[in-house]
Amino acid sequence: MNGLSDVRLTLHSQELAAGQKDSARNQMRNAPSGLSRWGLFWHRLHTRKALLGLTAEQLRDVGLTREQAREEGLKPFWRI
Repeated sequence: MNGLSDVRLTLHSQELAAGQKDSARNQMRNAPSGLSRWGLFWHRLHTRKALLGLTAEQLRDVGLTREQAREEGLKPFWRI
């Protein structure tokens, strides 16, 4: 391995270790801060349903395929 790869691996392992400490926070990473549990559920429900209505161009903009959007959009609101 070259030095750059070693640095990347070290940084990645540090990110993983930090992520394990904050796993509860990471589960809500895309939700606005300060939401109650019901607020979080409401946010998930509406944002997931919005994914189902996006056009192909909009999905490309956010980096999702139609299948990925459908899979996420059909998840129940209580699942992460």
